[in-house]
Amino acid sequence: MRTNLTVPFAEKDAARTLGARWDAARKVWYVENVENLESFLRWIPGAAKQAASVPAVTVRGARFFRTGCKCLPWAPCSSCVDKVASAGWGLPA
Repeated sequence: MRTNLTVPFAEKDAARTLGARWDAARKVWYVENVENLESFLRWIPGAAKQAASVPAVTVRGARFFRTGCKCLPWAPCSSCVDKVASAGWGLPA
């Protein structure tokens, strides 16, 4: 799938480095068949505006707590398993 980009002249080298191509006939930068467009968001028309309009919401329940660990919450590691159990959460089987 082709995605056209609005790349200012001063940023053309950065776009090219990331894999963008110049379409001389249409006079537009584009990327094609890119799975992750995150690197190109600043050049996709309307993408920044759309991302800014999505509110950031953090939902925390009554039983929310921090483990201080980077393990998955549903699979606590040996360093935080006691803290998870003492908070009333069931341990994984």
